[in-house]
Amino acid sequence: MKGTCLCESVVIEASDVSDFEACHCGMCRRWGGGPFLGVHCKGNIVISGEEFVGRYASSEWAARGFCSQCGTHLFYHLKPTDEYVLPLGLFQDAGEFMFKQQIFIDKKPDYYAFANSTETLTEQQVFAQYGE
Repeated sequence: MKGTCLCESVVIEASDVSDFEACHCGMCRRWGGGPFLGVHCKGNIVISGEEFVGRYASSEWAARGFCSQCGTHLFYHLKPTDEYVLPLGLFQDAGEFMFKQQIFIDKKPDYYAFANSTETLTEQQVFAQYGE
């Protein structure tokens, strides 16, 4: 499946993707103005237009990528596992995806809610599962 930034300077191809999750942590909400809807790709991605990819080390274990031309959010990269989480909105044909889980559910503000029935993980559960 292919995804592009707004100006199409960066194209990302991912394979074996079918689920997405919502992250309600404060950093993701600040990054995108709301929950981050992300597709886990486990490193199985190909980036074309790498020269237009900017990176921000948002923590010791992760970096966030963006298009340096148009500002589109491109990925959240978990350094220890080399896993990439791509914004669902990069993919124009997102109809095949299933909303699987919500993480940092205890950090979700009260002013929005999803009607979908999903698995949920608290901040403590996320750190226990993925390590701090």
